[in-house]
Amino acid sequence: MQTACQAVQHQKGRRQYNKLRNLVKDARHDCIVFANEFHQHSYLPREKGESMEKWQTRSIYNAAVWYYNHCLGQMPVVMVTEDEDAIRQYGSETEGVFVISFKNYLDNFWPDLKAAHELFDSILQARRERESESQENNGKEYPEHLPLEILEAGIKSGRYIQGTLNVNKHRAQLEAFVRLQGFGSKETELQSDILIYGARARNRAIHGDVVAVELLPLPEWKGRTVALCENETEDKAPADTTGDPMPTGKVVGIIQKNWRDYVVTFPSKEESQSQGRNAQKILVTPWDYRIPKIRISTQQAEALQEYRVVVRIDSWESTSVYPNGHFVRVLGRIGDLEGEIAAILVENSICVAPFSEIQMSEMPKNPWKVNPEEEKKRLDLRDTHLIFSIDPKGCEDVDDALSVRTLPNGNLELGVHIADVTHFVAANSYTDVEARARATTYYLADRRYDMLPSVLSADICSLLSGVDRYAVSVLWELEKESYEMLRVCYNKTIIRSAYKLVYEAAQALLDGDTSVVGDIPELENLDERTRQKQLDELVWAISKLTDIARHVRAKRDSCGALELEGVEIRVQLDDKNNIHDLIPKQPLEVHETVAECMILANHWVAKKISESFPHQALLRQHPPPRQEFFTELRECASAKGFSIDTRSNKALAESLDKANDPVDPIVNTLLRSMATHAMSNALYFSTGSCPEEEFHHYGLALDKYTHFTSPIRRYADIVVHRLLMAATLKKTKGDVKDYAFSNKDLEELCRHINNRNRAAQRAQKQSTELFQCMYFKDKTPETDERCIADGVIYSIRTNGVLVFVPRYGIKGAAYMKNKEGLVISCQGDRSCEWKPGSLHRFQNKITSTTTTGESVTLSLFDHITVKILVQTSRCHADTIKLEIIRNAPYQTSATEASHKNFHVVKSDLVKEVSQSAEAAQHAQEKARVEVIDEDYQEYCQSKGASLYQLLEEIRDLALLDVSADIRT
Repeated sequence: MQTACQAVQHQKGRRQYNKLRNLVKDARHDCIVFANEFHQHSYLPREKGESMEKWQTRSIYNAAVWYYNHCLGQMPVVMVTEDEDAIRQYGSETEGVFVISFKNYLDNFWPDLKAAHELFDSILQARRERESESQENNGKEYPEHLPLEILEAGIKSGRYIQGTLNVNKHRAQLEAFVRLQGFGSKETELQSDILIYGARARNRAIHGDVVAVELLPLPEWKGRTVALCENETEDKAPADTTGDPMPTGKVVGIIQKNWRDYVVTFPSKEESQSQGRNAQKILVTPWDYRIPKIRISTQQAEALQEYRVVVRIDSWESTSVYPNGHFVRVLGRIGDLEGEIAAILVENSICVAPFSEIQMSEMPKNPWKVNPEEEKKRLDLRDTHLIFSIDPKGCEDVDDALSVRTLPNGNLELGVHIADVTHFVAANSYTDVEARARATTYYLADRRYDMLPSVLSADICSLLSGVDRYAVSVLWELEKESYEMLRVCYNKTIIRSAYKLVYEAAQALLDGDTSVVGDIPELENLDERTRQKQLDELVWAISKLTDIARHVRAKRDSCGALELEGVEIRVQLDDKNNIHDLIPKQPLEVHETVAECMILANHWVAKKISESFPHQALLRQHPPPRQEFFTELRECASAKGFSIDTRSNKALAESLDKANDPVDPIVNTLLRSMATHAMSNALYFSTGSCPEEEFHHYGLALDKYTHFTSPIRRYADIVVHRLLMAATLKKTKGDVKDYAFSNKDLEELCRHINNRNRAAQRAQKQSTELFQCMYFKDKTPETDERCIADGVIYSIRTNGVLVFVPRYGIKGAAYMKNKEGLVISCQGDRSCEWKPGSLHRFQNKITSTTTTGESVTLSLFDHITVKILVQTSRCHADTIKLEIIRNAPYQTSATEASHKNFHVVKSDLVKEVSQSAEAAQHAQEKARVEVIDEDYQEYCQSKGASLYQLLEEIRDLALLDVSADIRT
């Protein structure tokens, strides 16, 4: 039957199908294929909910009955099947049509029983060999995916649950989790993600796919692994390292595939030889642990063994363990800086092509001047307001400035002035379309890729001092004593910033230190009297802004605003654009002053645009976290005697403020980082997509919030600027449609921007980790003191601990039990070595006991001495590995300083990395890999000293993997 042939093709693969076709075509076998599915009287439609196998069996039986009747009953028809249910159902249903097993067929219809059984035995042996070979190659078949209509019906009924598959990168072969979304999660009342245990249960779903999951019976639920482990497989999974059982399921269908370009590595010469006879079919290993190996056809495998290569997945059949794909392009040599950076960009789907000629043709011509016609339409603040900016050193894209002044009635006026980018970037222009696609400026550890051409971001739109600029200003009238807000207005303005201050200078003036006047170029070349007068005005303005910011912050604090900080790193370059230093950000009050003013402006703009466009305004929400995510925070705090109340943002903020250890201030920082880690990410959304009670921003304790203050580097801010202009237009309503998206289009845009923001954060983190590994890679840990550092334990696992190294801002796992089964043991001087023994994990500590009775206990927040190593990988990114060498703090002057302030500067790292970068540049040129260098200036991609000084926003080296966007 045609149905039987197609079943072989789908279940056994093309090879077995072709073999069957050749057997049928051989005239010696007297066989013929009957197209029963195309015959009017033998075709049967598949019933709703019927499995493929049942329908195939029913179709073959129906065709057999038709053939028996077609032959007028003159010849019996035998249907051979191994389906016992079919034998019971159809065996005696029609006289003359026999439905029997293969063995019974041989026993009853073959006269030569010996030959029949020999044939039967040979067939069984061949089947066993195929199954054995299949298992050796992990070639087990996957179940067929259910049709989309069945999945949708099942999700609506609650039988299936829809969510996004997230593979655990540390246990990629073992654990994946489905993050709930859409229908199903409410129906099943699940309070946690769903565990998908083992690769087979994923059923060909790839990390990022939107899948439908069926829950397994309760006795089959498994627990999340709590041991430190390195990509173990199912057969190697430790049996005693899982936590409490959690909802466990299997993937029954894929609703939306998330296939993209993947960076892969070809097998080495030895691996190629072990892959088999067909050298043209190659299994390549993805850079991302979470992606399975991909089978591609190529004749260039040997030539590409030392390169990072991009491939794309085409299909994944149920009969194949691995997906099939094809070669796309070469990125660069393995280990070279440019090749590794290119891999990071591809893995995060970041396109960084130079701006095109047609986009550059839309840029204003230099020198730019204020247009007289435009001047009449704007509020002129150049002569009436003392406006100044406060930014990191060397900042070029100054997109915000501040002002404060006393009004004639004695009240105060606070002003936040933001670059008017939308005046130069028309909606749906070529520049606008490109900015929308990029969605954000991408900051890596050694470069940045701008969202807008630098002629805008670093010049015409940048609010530099002493030049006229277009701005969008938010002005508040405040009561002079209480700072109560009396009135607010939004205007398109012309400003001239008087000062371009750096944070350190502004803080010094706030502290009364006037010695920094020489670092303020705008005060140079003035006579003493004029300089003193202007300095007094500037100091008054900074002090008054700080007073207002304190008041605004106190008001938010009373509502439950959270202060959640990680370790923020800024990178410095020397005069030759080489990396000079990694500088952990020093917290200054002036940072909070600027931040509070920006938050205030974002909040009031959010209120304005949501009032004017209740169903199509772009806002930013931060939903309350799930309480179970705070479990580790509460347990860690209790180890130090602190109690953390997580019932509300206000209770959490107050608890964290009280959780201060006077002996070790890093404890509070670690607890705040854990609280940040428990949070969900803040996201952009359209006000028409959810009810108003869900607009709330949990972290900032504000009912409405958006992003308005950084249009140079965030496309969301450009959208908000256009909405604000539409909301304040004095023209007819017909012009509003040019500024606002429909709710449906805005929802789609928000999804895109959120995805791009996550990609930018991942790229920042991965590039920083790359530079960390490059620094330590060529060092000898046994002799180089830079590889030894003080570490703080912040989490306990069943076979080790998680450690934070303040000196470098590094976090990583430190094993207390190695692969040989030996455990950590401490000597009299508290140095560590490996000995036979066992580990015992408790809630806040872990104890290692040797067979000779020696024991060592490590507790949460203990300071230990660790050795920093690099775990190299040919196919994946290198990673930092920590090894405990002493059960005591690392006693050096640097460590002693870290107890007072753990933000310690380390300059040697970046010097060595810059040398690697130069070597990589030459290697990439030889490999003819495209490297953007001189074109940066022409095509406005930044690559210079300003890069690192613009990394004020980078938070990649936070203690835990958290989004910087959580705060705002």
